[in-house]
Amino acid sequence: MDGTGVPDPVPPPAAPPEKPPEQPFSPARLRRARWSVAVVFLVHGSVTGSFATRVPWIQDHAQISAGQLGLALAFPAIGASLAMPLAGRISHLLGARTALRALLALWTLSLALPALSPNLYGLCGALLVYGATSGMADVAMNALGVETEDRLGRPIMSGLHGMWSVGALLGSAAGTVAAHAATDARLHLAVAAAVTTVLGAVACRGVLDLRSTPDEHPPPRFALPPRSALVIGAIGFCAVFAEGASLDWSAVYLRDVLGTDAGLAAASTTAFSCTMAVARLAGDRVVARFGPVRTVRAGGVLATAGGVLIVLARHPAMAVAGFALVGLGIAVVVPLAFAAAGRSGPAPSQAIAGVATITYTSGLIAPSAIGSIAQATSLTGSFLLVTALACGLVAGAGVLRVRGRDTAGRDAVPAGSLERS
Repeated sequence: MDGTGVPDPVPPPAAPPEKPPEQPFSPARLRRARWSVAVVFLVHGSVTGSFATRVPWIQDHAQISAGQLGLALAFPAIGASLAMPLAGRISHLLGARTALRALLALWTLSLALPALSPNLYGLCGALLVYGATSGMADVAMNALGVETEDRLGRPIMSGLHGMWSVGALLGSAAGTVAAHAATDARLHLAVAAAVTTVLGAVACRGVLDLRSTPDEHPPPRFALPPRSALVIGAIGFCAVFAEGASLDWSAVYLRDVLGTDAGLAAASTTAFSCTMAVARLAGDRVVARFGPVRTVRAGGVLATAGGVLIVLARHPAMAVAGFALVGLGIAVVVPLAFAAAGRSGPAPSQAIAGVATITYTSGLIAPSAIGSIAQATSLTGSFLLVTALACGLVAGAGVLRVRGRDTAGRDAVPAGSLERS
């Protein structure tokens, strides 16, 4: 108060210090992060490959019939579909790196559970956990892959999924050796779980440590996927349906429709898997050159041509070539769908979880749908549906161009708009 009796003016409150802008990652740090997340994808794939080779042993150990095994094998997809929407919340609370490290470890360790199951009920429970941890780790690693791709400024998602395919091949190769040596699956899968857990933990040390800002609202614990994810997921649905149908029914098609022997019939599955893996590893360069929309449209044309070859085949070589074309055509669709989902709204993990849920559902229903249609009509009729869905890739590819920047680093337009050729 001064001498006149007037109170001194109250000084205005000090403005809060401005938040320093986020420092960009150095090129060397981004390169390390890219290869680290690639190893994470490889680890995830190797767990899947390891488990697949020991399913016959697990069936014998649990003393269940083929029908009961089919029921049990539905539980991984059920668990994944239920748990994937939780991954975004976990990443928000823990940070991207910590969440990925924890979820990947849970997934790799769950590999040991199915072989320990003594009966059908135990196996269903083990596979529910196996699928739930798989799905959450899947969402976390794809979300981090999209973030890494954005900072690199060039597409990497196709190559990451290619590394997943390489991991699946490595895991299945090791499992084949273990099965051929009559190794107890409890020992084999326990060792595989330990090795992949250590490798995953080391790989996670190099991924980007991205954290939510204090003013960012956490995603809901469980939420339905946003509308953008449903539209993008429809493209993934078409691709995964064709993938599931080809993997599970290609050998049967050659045997039953074309009368080939078991060895030649198996070649169709090999051709499909190999072209798909090679196309994913090479896909980033194609996407960088032509963009995601043109790449998926071209892939849809190749997959449709492959479906036509399969349906019209009168010689085994024609059908094998058809399955190879299908694998080549659909290879990059799911990686690009995940990348588009991650850029389609303010909650990348939630959108990716939505797309992943749709694709998991497609993979779950495809084998049984093909069998049901074949029972009602013919196996050739079933692959007419696969061919029609491949055409859907051509028609719907435009949804992969979303607001912001596309996966080739160019300016993009709103989700659902078609890219002008």
